[in-house]
Amino acid sequence: MKYLIVVDMQKDFITGSLGTEEAKAILPKVADKVRHYDGRIIFTKDTHTEEYLNTQEGRILPVKHCILGEDGWMLADELEEAAGSGGYKIYQKPAFGSVELAEALKRENEKEPIDEIELCGLCTDICVISNALLLKAFLPEVPVCVDASCCAGVTPKSHENALEAMKMCQVHIKEGERKSK
Repeated sequence: MKYLIVVDMQKDFITGSLGTEEAKAILPKVADKVRHYDGRIIFTKDTHTEEYLNTQEGRILPVKHCILGEDGWMLADELEEAAGSGGYKIYQKPAFGSVELAEALKRENEKEPIDEIELCGLCTDICVISNALLLKAFLPEVPVCVDASCCAGVTPKSHENALEAMKMCQVHIKEGERKSK
């Protein structure tokens, strides 16, 4: 079984309070990947409350985003359409990485071996890398890969740095799909 983890492709990270041109640019590619993926698809959603600015993360990054129930918390419309009613799972996560997701995939792997876990989404240098490394820690013998062409970081440089760091931790980066520096 193969899994595609679509990390935090939410409106606030694409066109909202923390949106970037790079995030907008990958959206059609991610939607196409979801549409044509032959395996199970899981989405993560960065999820905060109105108290976000009083959290450690909120004090370091004082920009309200992905507030539960608000429009910016929702997945991009293109992804909702691409996923359709495929019965995909969504993990809401209050932190960069989802321990709940890693634990669930570890249980699934015990029932039926996972052939591959692929990640894409936002932000390469925060939540994608956090989830990729968690998955490697929970499932060290399962191949974990990242489609660089379907990821964007806070900046292009931090995106590249995150890809290099993941590579050193034995996360396979799909180089053929990676943009040139």
